[in-house]
Amino acid sequence: MQTPWEHRYAYRTKTMGSSVIRELLKLTEQPDIISFAGGLPAPEVFPVRQFQEACNRVLSNSGAQALQYSATEGLLPLREMITKHNEKFSVRATPDNVMITSGSQQALDFIGRVFINRGDYVVVESPTYLGALQAWNAYGAQYIPVPCDEDGMVVDKLEEALRFGPKLIYVLPNFQNPSGSTMSLERRKRLVELADRYGVPIVEDDPYGLLRYDGEHLPSVALLDSQYRNETSGEYNGNVIYLSTFSKLLAPGLRLAWVVAPREVIRKLVMTKQAADLHTSSFNQYVAYDVAKSGFLDEHVKVIRATYKERRDVMLEVMEEVFPSEVKWKKPMGGMFFWSVMPESIDAAEILKVAIERKVAFVPGAAFHPDGTGKNTMRLNFSFSSPDTIREGITRLGITLKEALKNSK
Repeated sequence: MQTPWEHRYAYRTKTMGSSVIRELLKLTEQPDIISFAGGLPAPEVFPVRQFQEACNRVLSNSGAQALQYSATEGLLPLREMITKHNEKFSVRATPDNVMITSGSQQALDFIGRVFINRGDYVVVESPTYLGALQAWNAYGAQYIPVPCDEDGMVVDKLEEALRFGPKLIYVLPNFQNPSGSTMSLERRKRLVELADRYGVPIVEDDPYGLLRYDGEHLPSVALLDSQYRNETSGEYNGNVIYLSTFSKLLAPGLRLAWVVAPREVIRKLVMTKQAADLHTSSFNQYVAYDVAKSGFLDEHVKVIRATYKERRDVMLEVMEEVFPSEVKWKKPMGGMFFWSVMPESIDAAEILKVAIERKVAFVPGAAFHPDGTGKNTMRLNFSFSSPDTIREGITRLGITLKEALKNSK
């Protein structure tokens, strides 16, 4: 039955939908369900003591400022620290190239507000991050999916997509969510060249870049773009909008992330943020800066890497033991996810119903495909659960998959 509110909603709400993952998380909050569904960091690695001590220091030394309104761009010392961090791991920039946001999801929403008109095309990897699709659906984006393999976006197929005149190219080059793939150096360079040739900006979403367990660190797309343009000023003026976050390095509850972009783009994003929430939490910024400023972050990341590598390796070992041979996957070199592909006759959403009965959950992969494909795929998170829980959960899932494949023949 139609409610009195139905005709009052803005037209953009017609393209909104709830997140499959967030809805699944409600279900999996039940304590007896083993969940590989959410992209959740391990709470065991949250630096609780350091935060407690930092909160006390901030309130003692800077309480009035930390509890006050602050600049929309973000706390200057925090932005300065991020530029030093970025120079080491991403691209040279100045604090004027940086804006602090309330999580990367807010940054994606603001990019949609600033750049996307109804009907504009956005090139995305297929599969791609569901949160970006959700953010941009509200602004009427249309998507041009480019397939991925274990080396990331298949850039050889990108040029055809660019002929449609897209507004943006969206990529997650490191340990992609959901596929776990990492874009090769050769493809990153080709991406930068093609984007420049066709005049299309790149949005580089990099929440997992420091969570590498195998191989060597690869330069960010933003850095390669800067090198391609021979930038020497120290201020970033390139063709990439770079996003990263403290959610995977400190704690997601902080809701702290950052954008690095040319100064004129930051100005537009600042105006957007002023209209949305004025500024990101002052207190959270002060506390995060206090925790991270003395080199703690570099040491803490080593703890996270060791923890997640162990869990990845355990999941891989058990999958090799109990999953049917028809189910395929690739070992991710970092990040938080395995991506599994089943025979085309298998619907992951149907598998999930049976898995839930066995008290184990995952995310069906179709939601990550903007063209509605991928019904035979699933995403498994390994960062959240302990090794013993991973063994039990993957064993249950393996039994479920074997039964489903047997029944499909």
